[in-house]
Amino acid sequence: MTINREIQPRRGALALEYCRFDPDAYEQPAVALRLDVEHNDAEQPVHRHRKGQLVLALRGGVTCEVPKAIWMVPPQHAVWIPGGMPHSNRATDNARIGFLFVEPGAAPMPDECCTLAISPLLRELIQHLADQPPVYPGEGATARLVAVLLEQLAAAPVEQLHLPVSRHPNIRRIVDALTADPADRTTLAQWAPRLAMSERTLARLVAKETGLTFGRWRRQLHLIVALRQLAAGASVQQVAGHLGYDSVTAFITMFKKALGLPPAQYFAALR
Repeated sequence: MTINREIQPRRGALALEYCRFDPDAYEQPAVALRLDVEHNDAEQPVHRHRKGQLVLALRGGVTCEVPKAIWMVPPQHAVWIPGGMPHSNRATDNARIGFLFVEPGAAPMPDECCTLAISPLLRELIQHLADQPPVYPGEGATARLVAVLLEQLAAAPVEQLHLPVSRHPNIRRIVDALTADPADRTTLAQWAPRLAMSERTLARLVAKETGLTFGRWRRQLHLIVALRQLAAGASVQQVAGHLGYDSVTAFITMFKKALGLPPAQYFAALR
């Protein structure tokens, strides 16, 4: 089986090219793949595999959707997806994505999805592995590199950059509306009659299904959209306007409260 280790897909070809690589065809403890995305018109289809998967944003941003959550992968971060979990990925234009597939039991990784901060060493180890053939002996230079890589991966800090969602049709309707128009400022009181519910019942539903109040949940969606757009090269002013903030200052305040730094400093720290 011949594998192109560094794939440069054509327009809209992320799903097609990615699905040609079957990580479960290899018994090695870890294999890696790298993709350069010029344009991405379609989301990768929902799929699953035996190996756990690390989705790493080497350039640009990636959004991963799993049951009950959307995970944003800003630059120099990665999302860990346990083996067997259905998921789909969407990349920003001109993104470079690294995929690391880890055999179950090869490293003590979380049983749930999580966002990991990736050190420069771990990032370079994953990129180096992506340049190696996926089949390698159990002893040798690549095997030793993988042992160090998995040790570093297990120690990577966890960060909370995800949006809890739900399969409940009313929650999905709100998600779809806010994803299509993040600047939508429809209140919970205005949503309730649209969904044939009382405001109190809808508030309880949102809290039950997402673990957040409606206001906090919408701010988390804004944060994910902002990270994705900023990673794609949009300016702070453009993102603030797209999200419907009255001023750039108000947007920066929200961003800093959530992530500890204003946008420019946050992305500078990642680099």
